[in-house]
Amino acid sequence: MKQIINKNEVQETPSKKLTIKTAINIDQAKLELKKITDRTSGTIQDQAIKVVDEILKNVSERGDEALKEYTSRFDGFLAEKFQISSDLMLKAWKETPKELQDSLLLAKQRIEKFHSLQVPKNITYTGPHGESLGRRWNPVKKAGIYVPGGRAAYPSTVLMNAIPSYVAGVNQTIMVSPANSKGELNPTVLAAAHITGINKVFCIGGAQAIGALAFGTESIPKVDVITGPGNIYVTLAKKKVYGKVGIDSLAGPSEILIIADKSAKLEHVASDMLAQSEHDPLASAILITTNKKLAERLPAEIERQLINHPRLKICQESISNWGLIVLCNDLETCAKLSDTFAPEHLELLVEEPKKLSESIQNAGAIFMGPWSPEAIGDYLGGPNHTLPTSGTARFAGALGVETFMKNTSLIDFSEEAFNENKNAVVHLANSEGLHSHAESIRIRDSKSY
Repeated sequence: MKQIINKNEVQETPSKKLTIKTAINIDQAKLELKKITDRTSGTIQDQAIKVVDEILKNVSERGDEALKEYTSRFDGFLAEKFQISSDLMLKAWKETPKELQDSLLLAKQRIEKFHSLQVPKNITYTGPHGESLGRRWNPVKKAGIYVPGGRAAYPSTVLMNAIPSYVAGVNQTIMVSPANSKGELNPTVLAAAHITGINKVFCIGGAQAIGALAFGTESIPKVDVITGPGNIYVTLAKKKVYGKVGIDSLAGPSEILIIADKSAKLEHVASDMLAQSEHDPLASAILITTNKKLAERLPAEIERQLINHPRLKICQESISNWGLIVLCNDLETCAKLSDTFAPEHLELLVEEPKKLSESIQNAGAIFMGPWSPEAIGDYLGGPNHTLPTSGTARFAGALGVETFMKNTSLIDFSEEAFNENKNAVVHLANSEGLHSHAESIRIRDSKSY
């Protein structure tokens, strides 16, 4: 973990498991934050792009045949067919322990309630000369959701992507997710797919799954929108197919930034940082604090909580490479640094979190106070957990119902409205040198201009 405090020298503090770096000032903090933002760019991305381009080309040209080859190569099993039957999903639900069933249903209820409030309203407006103007929303017909596999299973991702899709009114929702070497999907993932009414589930993952959804194959329908997080290959594939289909965002490795003052509890900060780092070796956990004692004691507390941790190596790599501690003189400076980074998840472990939140402009989600840890948002808070990463919270927000919808403008001018506005249209068209635009107005009226 790299530690930045306001001192006049750089020190390397030895640690039993974590390397802790001390830097000298806030400018150095900004530099370290930028390194974290850019951690997946450069050579790693350039190499991945070549792989993704080849995969997408093959899937586009060869369909299911290419999918079978990539599934065998990357996932380790030969697939005769990719689709999971609805009977298997129902079986997975029935065999889910009662406490877990109740937890999934509670999460579904809370997420559905929040997203139902997002459904955009159609607009109708009557202009000053009787013209009718409006905007009408409609869902896309088919949506594809990607649910990661690999290091962990994510039924929460099923809920967070499928629920806004059906709330939007999407006719068909298709899920893809990488299977294990036996060709099996996690049963809790299948149970979540069952209760959210997903129409079809396919056991494919990686860039090839994104290609299948974007182009369509013999067995997998082409969709209109693709959502859901994934590794660098999935993210780059979504970037490549954008324009042929809509996407939610280009989600990078996950991140949390915690702003803490003297009221924050050491064990809360450490556990919340580890809750982020256990996702992925590229995940980032950052503390910006006014509490010098907290900054100094945090590395040892993280080490203590890592004892016998089931995801020890992932956490160590994440914290050592992409963890960061910054000590600031005041909360105003903390907030400014946070806005510079624009975190995916922002926790405010301070005495007045709501007040501090008002000064924050750039964050995917803000968790206020000690009883709102980021894990609440991951599972059942209500707002979506698919959030902008790598600084994109400067211009983007969470996945929502609107992601699965599109709007159409409605223009209905009366003759009176046309006559009142025709001269202005002609002048504007002439200023752009577009003769036929102006002529399309003139031809509707016998008067000369």
